[in-house]
Amino acid sequence: MPHLIIVAEADFNPADLLEQLHVASPSVGAVASFVGVVRGVADHSIEALYIEHYPGMTEAEISRIVDQATQRWDIETVQVYHRVGRLALGERIVWVAVSAPHRGDSFAACEFIMDYLKTRATFWKKECFQESERWVEQCQSDLDKASDWQP
Repeated sequence: MPHLIIVAEADFNPADLLEQLHVASPSVGAVASFVGVVRGVADHSIEALYIEHYPGMTEAEISRIVDQATQRWDIETVQVYHRVGRLALGERIVWVAVSAPHRGDSFAACEFIMDYLKTRATFWKKECFQESERWVEQCQSDLDKASDWQP
Protein backbone atom coordinates (compact mmCIF):
# COMPACT_ATOMS: atom_id res chain seq x y z
CA MET A 1 0.00 0.00 0.00
CA PRO A 2 1.49 3.38 -0.96
CA HIS A 3 1.69 6.20 1.56
CA LEU A 4 -1.43 8.34 1.82
CA ILE A 5 -1.06 12.13 1.97
CA ILE A 6 -4.24 14.18 1.81
CA VAL A 7 -4.84 17.87 2.48
CA ALA A 8 -8.55 18.64 2.23
CA GLU A 9 -11.49 20.49 3.72
CA ALA A 10 -13.51 17.29 4.15
CA ASP A 11 -13.52 15.41 7.44
CA PHE A 12 -11.98 11.95 7.72
CA ASN A 13 -13.02 8.75 9.48
CA PRO A 14 -10.18 7.43 11.67
CA ALA A 15 -11.72 3.94 11.81
CA ASP A 16 -11.75 3.64 8.02
CA LEU A 17 -8.17 4.91 7.72
CA LEU A 18 -7.00 2.58 10.49
CA GLU A 19 -8.62 -0.40 8.78
CA GLN A 20 -6.67 0.39 5.59
CA LEU A 21 -3.42 0.24 7.55
CA HIS A 22 -4.39 -2.85 9.49
CA VAL A 23 -4.81 -4.98 6.39
CA ALA A 24 -2.04 -3.40 4.31
CA SER A 25 0.69 -6.00 4.87
CA PRO A 26 1.20 -9.31 6.68
CA SER A 27 4.43 -7.96 8.22
CA VAL A 28 2.59 -5.20 10.10
CA GLY A 29 2.74 -5.86 13.81
CA ALA A 30 1.93 -2.35 15.03
CA VAL A 31 0.03 0.74 14.04
CA ALA A 32 0.54 4.02 15.90
CA SER A 33 -1.87 6.83 15.22
CA PHE A 34 -2.61 10.38 16.32
CA VAL A 35 -5.74 12.48 15.89
CA GLY A 36 -5.54 16.23 16.56
CA VAL A 37 -8.69 18.22 17.28
CA VAL A 38 -9.56 21.91 17.54
CA ARG A 39 -9.34 22.95 21.17
CA GLY A 40 -10.50 26.10 22.87
CA VAL A 41 -8.39 28.61 24.73
CA ALA A 42 -8.47 29.29 28.47
CA ASP A 43 -11.24 31.89 28.27
CA HIS A 44 -13.36 29.65 25.96
CA SER A 45 -13.96 32.53 23.54
CA ILE A 46 -12.58 30.82 20.43
CA GLU A 47 -15.25 29.78 17.97
CA ALA A 48 -13.19 28.15 15.23
CA LEU A 49 -9.77 27.63 13.76
CA TYR A 50 -9.10 28.60 10.17
CA ILE A 51 -6.23 26.74 8.46
CA GLU A 52 -4.67 27.84 5.17
CA HIS A 53 -2.06 26.07 3.09
CA TYR A 54 -0.17 26.39 -0.15
CA PRO A 55 -1.66 23.70 -2.45
CA GLY A 56 0.91 21.44 -4.04
CA MET A 57 3.76 22.74 -1.91
CA THR A 58 2.18 21.49 1.31
CA GLU A 59 1.72 17.96 0.00
CA ALA A 60 5.28 17.93 -1.37
CA GLU A 61 6.67 19.02 2.00
CA ILE A 62 4.70 16.34 3.82
CA SER A 63 5.91 13.76 1.31
CA ARG A 64 9.51 14.77 2.06
CA ILE A 65 9.08 14.25 5.80
CA VAL A 66 7.40 10.88 5.20
CA ASP A 67 10.43 9.90 3.08
CA GLN A 68 12.72 10.91 5.96
CA ALA A 69 10.69 8.80 8.37
CA THR A 70 10.94 5.75 6.09
CA GLN A 71 14.72 6.18 5.98
CA ARG A 72 15.03 6.47 9.77
CA TRP A 73 12.69 3.66 10.86
CA ASP A 74 11.54 0.27 9.63
CA ILE A 75 8.00 1.25 8.69
CA GLU A 76 5.53 -0.05 6.14
CA THR A 77 2.94 2.63 5.46
CA VAL A 78 2.25 6.21 6.51
CA GLN A 79 -1.02 8.10 6.37
CA VAL A 80 -1.23 11.86 6.81
CA TYR A 81 -4.60 13.55 6.46
CA HIS A 82 -4.65 17.25 7.32
CA ARG A 83 -7.75 19.41 7.07
CA VAL A 84 -7.85 23.02 5.94
CA GLY A 85 -10.54 25.67 5.99
CA ARG A 86 -12.75 26.68 8.90
CA LEU A 87 -12.97 24.07 11.67
CA ALA A 88 -15.22 24.37 14.72
CA LEU A 89 -14.27 23.43 18.27
CA GLY A 90 -13.92 19.68 18.66
CA GLU A 91 -13.55 18.95 14.95
CA ARG A 92 -10.72 16.74 13.76
CA ILE A 93 -7.75 18.57 12.22
CA VAL A 94 -5.11 15.96 11.53
CA TRP A 95 -4.55 12.22 11.34
CA VAL A 96 -1.10 10.68 11.32
CA ALA A 97 -0.73 6.91 11.35
CA VAL A 98 2.24 4.65 10.79
CA SER A 99 2.32 0.89 10.36
CA ALA A 100 5.46 -1.10 11.08
CA PRO A 101 6.61 -4.58 12.02
CA HIS A 102 7.30 -3.35 15.58
CA ARG A 103 5.71 -0.77 17.88
CA GLY A 104 8.85 1.24 18.64
CA ASP A 105 9.32 2.21 15.01
CA SER A 106 5.64 3.04 14.53
CA PHE A 107 5.51 5.23 17.67
CA ALA A 108 8.73 7.08 16.84
CA ALA A 109 7.86 7.72 13.20
CA CYS A 110 4.34 8.90 14.07
CA GLU A 111 5.67 11.37 16.63
CA PHE A 112 8.42 12.54 14.27
CA ILE A 113 5.92 13.27 11.49
CA MET A 114 3.51 15.04 13.84
CA ASP A 115 6.29 17.22 15.27
CA TYR A 116 7.20 18.21 11.71
CA LEU A 117 3.60 19.09 10.89
CA LYS A 118 3.44 21.34 13.96
CA THR A 119 6.61 23.25 13.14
CA ARG A 120 7.62 23.13 9.48
CA ALA A 121 4.72 22.17 7.24
CA THR A 122 3.25 25.01 5.20
CA PHE A 123 0.06 25.56 7.19
CA TRP A 124 -1.08 28.86 8.66
CA LYS A 125 -3.62 28.89 11.49
CA LYS A 126 -5.95 31.66 12.54
CA GLU A 127 -8.03 31.59 15.72
CA CYS A 128 -11.52 32.96 15.10
CA PHE A 129 -13.33 34.72 17.94
CA GLN A 130 -16.79 36.24 18.00
CA GLU A 131 -15.53 39.72 17.10
CA SER A 132 -11.92 39.24 16.03
CA GLU A 133 -9.31 36.90 14.58
CA ARG A 134 -5.61 36.35 15.24
CA TRP A 135 -2.90 34.37 13.48
CA VAL A 136 -1.37 31.66 15.65
CA GLU A 137 2.37 31.89 16.31
CA GLN A 138 4.48 28.76 16.65
CA CYS A 139 4.93 27.61 20.24
CA GLN A 140 8.47 27.45 21.53
CA SER A 141 7.69 24.08 23.11
CA ASP A 142 6.79 22.69 19.65
CA LEU A 143 10.04 24.03 18.18
CA ASP A 144 12.03 22.55 21.09
CA LYS A 145 10.35 19.16 20.62
CA ALA A 146 11.07 19.15 16.88
CA SER A 147 14.74 19.96 17.54
CA ASP A 148 15.01 16.68 19.48
CA TRP A 149 14.86 14.86 16.13
CA GLN A 150 17.97 16.55 14.72
CA PRO A 151 20.91 14.17 14.24
